[in-house]
Amino acid sequence: MNAAGYRACLVGGAVRDLLLGVPPKDFDVATDAEPEQVVEVFGRKARLIGRRFRIAHVRFGREIVEVSTFRADPGASDPEADTRELDDAGRVLRDNVFGSIAEDARRRDFAINGLYYDIADDCVHDYVGGMDDVSACRLRLIGDADVRYREDPVRMIRAVRIAAKLGLTIDEPARPPRELVGLLADVPAARMFDEVLKLLMNPAGPRVYRMLREYGLFTPLFDQTAAVLDSPAGAASEALIEQAITNTAARIEADKPVTPAFLFAALLWPAVRERAAELERGGMPPAPALASAQSDVTGRQVQRVAIPKRFSIPMREIWHLQPRFHRRRGKQPSRMIAHPRFRAAYDFLLLRAAVGEVEQELADWWTTAQNDPSTPAPGSGAAAPGKARKRRRGGRRRRTESA
Repeated sequence: MNAAGYRACLVGGAVRDLLLGVPPKDFDVATDAEPEQVVEVFGRKARLIGRRFRIAHVRFGREIVEVSTFRADPGASDPEADTRELDDAGRVLRDNVFGSIAEDARRRDFAINGLYYDIADDCVHDYVGGMDDVSACRLRLIGDADVRYREDPVRMIRAVRIAAKLGLTIDEPARPPRELVGLLADVPAARMFDEVLKLLMNPAGPRVYRMLREYGLFTPLFDQTAAVLDSPAGAASEALIEQAITNTAARIEADKPVTPAFLFAALLWPAVRERAAELERGGMPPAPALASAQSDVTGRQVQRVAIPKRFSIPMREIWHLQPRFHRRRGKQPSRMIAHPRFRAAYDFLLLRAAVGEVEQELADWWTTAQNDPSTPAPGSGAAAPGKARKRRRGGRRRRTESA
């Protein structure tokens, strides 16, 4: 960009993380070039995306760098001059008014995200006091909380994620106001899916979850589950979810594979279990009750947080297999172990046992059975592994026919 005569700076999370000694995961660039000019510079490597905020995605090998144009804060001095498109709640629907780098900094969410590194002079440019916040390990909102969170309600959960990830203290005025938390229910469900993955599928996931609960932000994301957690009997469900998030964080730290299907299975299981119990009390048999509960809970959930089929299908299989762990006679265990979703369902069983939802003996039996298929089921009367049954003498009587 600089070679083409434009100013371009590294901005936001990458600058913030580098200053705090955290390896950045991605890099964003802000420039005085307009989106179409960025495409002219990079040609086929660049493509424009977005309606609300038009930006360019520029591909470098397998990496994509997000390039945005410096935006103005047109209503800062004169609210009537604000040319942005807002909805009735104050959420920004479209903002493509371009301006200077200083204006661009003032319209960002948090001061530590308003730092710009310019390769031309090898300096970090600070227009909003972000360097002071880095030194103080503080997360401070730029502008009035009511206005900024109404512009984009996702900023409330972003505040929690950044603070938990970097060990920052959220400045008092920046703490999500309880009266605005409900605005998250109006955010498109597809966007919320991406945000939930950022929130909970990272090494700081357990801290993020606790902060979501503290500020009331979990409820608009998973309202059915929150209702169970807030009930008198919600402690075990809370423990199950916390353990699932902790296990996910540990696997990510160890660079092991993780799947959103398992995490969503844990997040929604309390609601599924309660709904199934309600249906059983109404006279429905257990198996249909569980299937119906799965559909009811998932159907409501995707209105808040979308769950793509590639994750919702294995999630439901994890739930569906839970009753089958109680069938331990004959060939049923070997068939269960051969199921392609057995490992995930077994890990989920371990979670349930850890919080007392099922007997630990059941989980231990399946742990042994995986290595020793001849493990006898409790009460089956089967001989212990390695001991053959005594054969009855005499065999079967021959049937005689009368002449």
